[in-house]
Amino acid sequence: MRTMAIVLLLFAVGASARTRDPEQYFFDQSFGDFAEELQTARDQGKQGILIMFEMDECPFCHRMKTTVLNRPEVQDYFKKHFLIFSVDIEGDIEITDFKGKPTTMKDFAFKQYRVRATPVFQFFDLQGNPIKRGRYTGATKNAAEFMLLGKYIVEQKYRDTSFTKYKRQMTRR
Repeated sequence: MRTMAIVLLLFAVGASARTRDPEQYFFDQSFGDFAEELQTARDQGKQGILIMFEMDECPFCHRMKTTVLNRPEVQDYFKKHFLIFSVDIEGDIEITDFKGKPTTMKDFAFKQYRVRATPVFQFFDLQGNPIKRGRYTGATKNAAEFMLLGKYIVEQKYRDTSFTKYKRQMTRR
């Protein structure tokens, strides 16, 4: 029994050592021109854009960054398929929306996408349209659930079913 505890402890220590800073490895750098980012996504063969709407003092945003978005397998999978950006829902920084119109981060979040709680993960297609059923509000339970969310979008299962039903089907297997 003691040997098993030591093995689990070593695994936990090893797992924590295999994390990477999400600001550097998960999120893409942007000058805030989402119309231009759409073209970049198309040029790079991405499936779309993922925006994490967040705010500084959000404990659920922090938990996502320190337990899910810092994992190399999550970072590698999402970066393969999407350009990924963060938007501060309280931010006064001027950005350009998907239609080329100047706005602030907070107006982009609040007025255009009705973000009221954080985090919100919103997937957009290559025309800048929010993907139907491609919005997830709150922190996922763990990295496995976040990976399922990514696969749900990548495999375009949102066209046929809700994420809740998809998740139920996938966890039964």
